[in-house]
Formats: sequence, structure tokens, C-alpha cells
Amino acid sequence: MLIPISRIVGILVLLSLGFSSPAAAADYGDAIITASIGDASTLVPILASDSASADICGLVFNGLIRYDKDLNLEGDLAESWDIKEDGLVIIFHLRKNVRWHDGRPFTASDVEFTYQKLIDPNVKTPYSGDFERVKSLEALDDHTVKVTYKEPFSPGLSSWGMWIMPKHILEKEDLSNTKFSRNPVGTGPYKFKEWKTGEKIVLVSNPDYYEGRPYINRYIYRIIPDQATTFLELQTQGVDMVEQLTPLQYARQTDTPFFKKYYKKYKYPSFGYTYLGLNMKDPLFADSRVRLALDYAIDKDEIIKGVLLGLGRVSTGPFPPESWAYNKEVKPAPYDPKKAKELLKEAGWKDHDSDGWLDKEGKRFKFTLLINQGNDPRKTCAEIIQRRLKEVCIEVDIRPIEWATLLSEFIDKHKFEAVIMGWNLSRDPDCFDIWHSSKQRPGEFNFVGYENKEVDSLLEEGRREFDERKRKEIYNKVHQLIFDNHPYIFLFVPDALPIVHARFKGIEPAPAGIGYNFIKWNVPKEEQKYTRW
Repeated sequence: MLIPISRIVGILVLLSLGFSSPAAAADYGDAIITASIGDASTLVPILASDSASADICGLVFNGLIRYDKDLNLEGDLAESWDIKEDGLVIIFHLRKNVRWHDGRPFTASDVEFTYQKLIDPNVKTPYSGDFERVKSLEALDDHTVKVTYKEPFSPGLSSWGMWIMPKHILEKEDLSNTKFSRNPVGTGPYKFKEWKTGEKIVLVSNPDYYEGRPYINRYIYRIIPDQATTFLELQTQGVDMVEQLTPLQYARQTDTPFFKKYYKKYKYPSFGYTYLGLNMKDPLFADSRVRLALDYAIDKDEIIKGVLLGLGRVSTGPFPPESWAYNKEVKPAPYDPKKAKELLKEAGWKDHDSDGWLDKEGKRFKFTLLINQGNDPRKTCAEIIQRRLKEVCIEVDIRPIEWATLLSEFIDKHKFEAVIMGWNLSRDPDCFDIWHSSKQRPGEFNFVGYENKEVDSLLEEGRREFDERKRKEIYNKVHQLIFDNHPYIFLFVPDALPIVHARFKGIEPAPAGIGYNFIKWNVPKEEQKYTRW
């Protein structure tokens, strides 16, 4: 999960509710303890590309705009904006009552500074694509910013959900090597307190937050690398919230009197997908027939039934079914091992030495499949893939790696053959940063090395088009082309399965999920568990 929280949005159909309305006069206090498989990698917001880093940055920083509970854009650090010259100009009017956590006022110079860093070629940010389309950014005064685009740019407004950084602290810093990465100062509802690597990150409520002090005093982000251990912590009430139960935990293990008494769980379609990513620069996967053969050889329905327990759907491409850009005409490759063998044979892969494994020019068809350590569903998914590929004489080794290490040492450096990962996506279907051939630098999102000139052209065209009907036509073509090229084997769209301790009130499920109003969550004084931290 690699997209910032300000851009992680989805059209969510709520399938189970069971929530409480906030009390008329909510109480301040208590702490919430959440669990994450992986530790954050950096808290420099424009470098935060993994889900753990984004979880923290989303509470410490703000963007100029954000999505509301109904997935409509609303002001955040900008209280309003004007769109002029047919979308070529956006003028943001910034809030005047916002301060950084160190007390300094937030101004237009901070927005200007963040923009300059986003387009700086020496800064390894995966988010530069949205801002390279800007012709100029001017701070008209302390609270007014004028953004002028080179050409019409349809995702322009939503892109300013990007978190803003403090100029007065970072102006002379090397963002790739700054103490700020582990001691951030933002404008958000929570202030950074401490980070014990591999153990926890602690945030405290910001009493001066422009929307008002959050009711929950502390946010403790515990790093628990194993989902089974996390579940044990739920059973002892050592953890208050898990953003994603495993399907087994959701469907069976939490269906007990204990969990029904102490927790509330939710289920809705996530706005993203899980995939098997193939390194397109590896000669093993250079032939499109080989990639298609892998798709035929893997039984996606088996994974959805066996791993997800039916709590998900087949994925066919870069857009989930809830997206208006989704191409309904693209059908998943059926499970067909016979067809897979035929394609592999056409590509020159045969069992020449009769040892039960395919080989070509004396090299066995063998690769290592990376997964993030502690993620039980992905481990089971990898084992199913391993077994199914063995049936077509392909040897697969599974290698679990700690999350931060997987990203920094393997994914960012393109040192992998295949990997199981997932994307959480923006509501806007612009996926330039994931699929455009220019986005392959270390730390950027096209780490599989996908290159297709027609897709590049369509992605560029989609960014210039404002008419949704025409954009849909463009992205439908993108959907079909990427599916046909098979840089990923699209596996499934999982359901979101969060669970929260029942003492937390004010949780109001909406199309944006449950976390959009976190600063309003509260615990009645008589139910508060943690009074000292």
C-alpha cells in the first residue's frame, strides 16, 4: 500500500455497520493503539511511499485539499480556491489560523517550498509526476497561492492533497538525509513524540489544531511483524485497532462473544488491488507469452475462495470495479494450465532433460517470489501460486522479507524477480505515476519497469481531458492494454476489514470509510483505559 492517505480514497459500499453516534459532549483523553506489520521508512512527507509511513504522515501533516466523507473535495490548509482560465489556473486561499507544531505560522512560502522540492530532480520523490505539469507557482501574499499549469490538467486540484512541508526547518536540509525524517514537524491534528525502530511510533494530540484538538490524546502505532501475534494482542486488548484483519480472523476467529462484546468490525470493498508484479527488465519475463502463461497457470478463484474466504473479487487491471474508469469488457484470464503449457512451449520453454522442470538454453525456469514478512494471506497466496506453477513445471522459491527492507533494498533498487504487493488508489483514475515509463527511478512507483508508448500517450492524454466520458474512454483503453501486456498478474480486489475497540465512539462509516473523522473519535471518561503515557 504505497499512496499517501490524503489520496487513498475509494467508493466503499458498506456491508456491515454497527457504529455509535458521538456523545453530545465528548470527553477528551485516552489513547488508541494500532498495529502495523511494517515500520515506517521515512516521515518526510514527499518521500513517504509506503503505507506505514503514510499512516503517520496523514496524522502529522495536511495538504491544501482533502476528500470529505462522501469523497468530494474540500478545503484543508486551503479554505477555498478559484479555478480560472478553463482550468489552467488555480488560486488557493490559505487558512490564516494554522501553525506548525513548533508554533511558527503556516504561509504560502511553505507551499512554494514544497512544490520546489517536488519538482527538484535531486529529490527522489515518487509524486513528482503531478507537479511537473505546473508552469509556475506564485505566492501572491502570505495566504494566497497561484498555480498555473502548462496545459489543462484534470487531476490538478486533487493533486494538492499532497502534504505540505515546513520551509523554515527544511530549506537547507538534504531531504534524503535529514533528522526531520525521524522527528517531523507538521500542521496536522497529531504531533510527533517518539519513534522506537521496530517497536512503536507515538503521536500526541495537537491542542492548537485549526479544526480543534482531537479527543484522543495519544496515537500509538505498534509495529508487530506477525498477524497471528497481532490477533493475540486483540484477544488481550493490547491493541485497539487493526486496519486489516485477515479473512480468517474476520470470518471466523472474531465471531465470538468476546469480540462481539469488546470490538466492532467493518467490511466494505477496498479501492485497490493485490497483484503479482514481474520485473520486466528480467530476461525471464521479457516475453509476453511467458507472462500470459503465468496468468493462465494461476487459479485466481482458488485464491479468493481459499485465501480471502470469498471476501474479495477477481481483479482485471489497474482500476477496481468501483472506479468509473473500470473497463467491464476486460475479462480475467481463466485458469487453464494446458494453455499455459502451450504458450511456454511457443516461447521456447521445454523440459529438455526430463527432470520435471522447464528449461531453455540450459537455464531452468526458476524464480524467487518476494512477500512481506508476517502477512499471512500473502504467504498463503504465494504458496498457491508456487503449487500451481509447479504443475506447469516452473520452480518458485518464496522469500518473506521485513517490510521496510523489502521496499528499500529490493523494490526501490529493482533487485527482484517477482513480488506480491498491493495498491490503494486515488479516486481519480490518473495512474501516471504507476504506469508511465518515465517513473522508473529508485523510489518511484513503476518499479517493475513497464514501458508501452501507447499507454504513455494515453496517460498523458487522460491528464489533459476534463470531460469524464472522454476520460473514461481513454482509461478503458489503458485498462485493456495493461491487462494484455501482463506486467502484473492481477490477483484480486480484497475487502477492507478493519476492527476497532468498542469503547471508541463517534465512528461513522461513510463512502470514505471510517478514518476520515478520526479527530472526532472519543472515549467516554468512564470507559477510558489509558490515563498516563
